[in-house]
Amino acid sequence: MHLEISKILRNLPSVSDFLQTGLGSELIQEFGEGVLKLELRQILDEIRSQVRTEKKEAVPGEEEIGSRLRERLIRLTKPLGRKAINATGIILHTNLGRAPLCEEAMSAVASATHYSLLEIDLETGKRSQRDKGIEPLIMELTGCEAATVVNNNAAATMIILNTLFKGKEVMISRGQLVEIGGAFRMPDVMQSSGAIMREVGTTNRTHLADYEDAFTDRSGGIIHVHNSNYRIRGFSGTPDIRELCVLGKTHNLPVVDDLGSGALTLLSPYGLPDEPLVQDSIKAGADAVCFSGDKLIGGAQAGIICGKKELIQRIRGNPFARMFRVDKMTLTALQATLVHLINGDLKKIPFYQMLSRSVDELEAQAQQIIQESKGIKGVILSLEDGLAFVGSGSIPDEGIPGKVVRITAAPDSKETFSVEGKARQLRHSLPSVFCRIKDDTLLFDMRTVQSDEVELLVHALKKAFSQ
Repeated sequence: MHLEISKILRNLPSVSDFLQTGLGSELIQEFGEGVLKLELRQILDEIRSQVRTEKKEAVPGEEEIGSRLRERLIRLTKPLGRKAINATGIILHTNLGRAPLCEEAMSAVASATHYSLLEIDLETGKRSQRDKGIEPLIMELTGCEAATVVNNNAAATMIILNTLFKGKEVMISRGQLVEIGGAFRMPDVMQSSGAIMREVGTTNRTHLADYEDAFTDRSGGIIHVHNSNYRIRGFSGTPDIRELCVLGKTHNLPVVDDLGSGALTLLSPYGLPDEPLVQDSIKAGADAVCFSGDKLIGGAQAGIICGKKELIQRIRGNPFARMFRVDKMTLTALQATLVHLINGDLKKIPFYQMLSRSVDELEAQAQQIIQESKGIKGVILSLEDGLAFVGSGSIPDEGIPGKVVRITAAPDSKETFSVEGKARQLRHSLPSVFCRIKDDTLLFDMRTVQSDEVELLVHALKKAFSQ
């Protein structure tokens, strides 16, 4: 058997032999020799592994290897290879990059790729505070005294805990000991930060008296955590941030509000329940508030911290601040997004654009896709009602009505039709297409498919279903 495998593998070209072929020369000319060698070695290793483990009786020919190689080189080096069409109906899809950036943010990022005014004072020409340009925008939107930005809200939570509560007890309701994606668990974060967790109340009910009874000479303060990605219903309740701030002031200890997704504007105009507003927490007297910049804000991935000036200054002086700091492109993208929020131009932010799309608009887009895909054989395309969701742990159980295109197998194709196989082909298309699978059908939600992506989607469907 070992000899048979060796004989099969001898039919694979070496890297140097492939580079000398006409196809190899073309790919070198288009993509460059270095990355071609890198990807080709990986492909050849994968083929060898498949032959050994899956008992393949033959290896791919030069043309097939070249086709695989071209696709991988496009994904590595071309914008088309990194683009995804999100037809899942999950607006803030974590695995697809969460919030798409607005046009102004993209222009700002392009500008920031050159030398930029990242942290320099125009008056003196000397080094200045990195978040100096963005701080006034956050102050204007939230009413806080000062603000800073780190690379995500997990980092924001960590640096606040470490700065304010290291070596001290910090009170938290048992119902707020959350775990979010990627195994980020509040008890573990508290331990890593050096803060000492003091649980109060029960999972479903926590009273103000529970906090009052927990104060000791080791108490450092209180943290209130918004349960963004789950809900406790029924017989439940916990003190709100206003009550906790009054209690904190009574004991002269800081109160922190971790809002998770964070909201700077009401969501009820879009048919969604309102989330706690950052500015309300500041108004209530929270000493520090943290939230994400790339969820309900609709900007780049970041963790925004705002609150009392003295505390923000202490956070800036923490050694973690340098480790968690954001780069120039993140700052400029976030700044451009916040400008729209200050101006009330929410429809210029893609997240709010998608929330605003009418059902009639989505139906027209779905009908266009169905009409232009009529030539596809072996499948039935139909228009149906659907529900999209915000995603990324925000408003987890509230759907947004819309329209979906459903693709099912035609009666004479059911035995050969594989929804998993077709979904995989669509993911491997250029650009990649992501949809939902339900009851042996493929669902394409129109709310997250942009109008300028319709032709690309139709092309991907025709290619996937012609194979």
